[in-house]
Amino acid sequence: MTSLAADVALDQFFLEARCQLLTLAAILDRIDRGSGADKANSDQRIQRIHAAITLLSSENLDRAAQIQRLFSLEYDPEWKRPQPR
Repeated sequence: MTSLAADVALDQFFLEARCQLLTLAAILDRIDRGSGADKANSDQRIQRIHAAITLLSSENLDRAAQIQRLFSLEYDPEWKRPQPR
């Protein structure tokens, strides 16, 4: 599989990226403006979102994989597969 040239990828995905960043900014604004924002900011979920934003600003080539791992559960060899009802 050949990857897109950087300028082609930027042309193709810039507006989508801009939209998703604006959506994320609006979500964070809603959380910060809500009552109990101090409690929400100590929540592990928001901390993971902030960690993901930090990863986005890095120059690593595997940002998507790192963010996926950030939001994933650790492998549990004792995990029991749910049984059909």
